[in-house]
Amino acid sequence: MGRGRGVGAVSARSLATALLAAAAALACGREPLAVVPGGDAEAGRQVIAAYQCGVCHVIPGVRGARGVVGPPLTGFALRSYIGGRVPNTPQNLVAWVLEPSALAPGTAMPAVGLDPQQARDVAAYLYQLRDAP
Repeated sequence: MGRGRGVGAVSARSLATALLAAAAALACGREPLAVVPGGDAEAGRQVIAAYQCGVCHVIPGVRGARGVVGPPLTGFALRSYIGGRVPNTPQNLVAWVLEPSALAPGTAMPAVGLDPQQARDVAAYLYQLRDAP
């Protein structure tokens, strides 16, 4: 499912889109969404559905995502920590999605085999989830 871009590659268009979104949020008096360089939220929603993350989590906007094994991801962008242990930053979230046990040994969250681009896309989607549970 890769897009042929390197791990650190960021298109000028995606960066400009992210900056415009942050500026719009600030103009409206809201805290800006976290920016995941090179992430595509819609692609992330599709990855979440394809990898059936909703078997374990409630995930707004993903059909059938009503799992109760892991925490609900409603309002994820508002959370301070990932998995209750790691500061919620774009870099940490991408790392968490790729290999959760590397950041929190013993976590029940499995590595599901995403590539770095898919992880950035998933992170971009999760940072759109701003409604509090």
